[in-house]
Amino acid sequence: MPIDTEHFKQKLEAEKASLETELQKVGRKNPDNPSDWEALPPERDTSQADENTVADGIADYEDNNAIVNTLESRYKDVKSGLDKIAKGVFGVCQVCKKEIDFERLEANPAARTCREHMN
Repeated sequence: MPIDTEHFKQKLEAEKASLETELQKVGRKNPDNPSDWEALPPERDTSQADENTVADGIADYEDNNAIVNTLESRYKDVKSGLDKIAKGVFGVCQVCKKEIDFERLEANPAARTCREHMN
């Protein structure tokens, strides 16, 4: 049965928009590489801060960096899924080249592999 790519395109586009919103809360696009995101430093004036305030700022930045890395990874997977739809190769396992079943795609439209080849 052919895959309803329009259904999955809508799901992926909605997830992409949501991820962009979340990424903008903790990061920004890297001005030197627009396909890359980087964490935002905390908005604190540390010019006259004590050691605890500076340490808190560093911890906040590290938290933002971890969040950006996680969201950016998913963002790239979603963009890859949209690219596969555009190229007409959506829903095909990257390992065995068989069609990925509907239930797997419904749960994760950006899936790259079939159930047999998951992690």
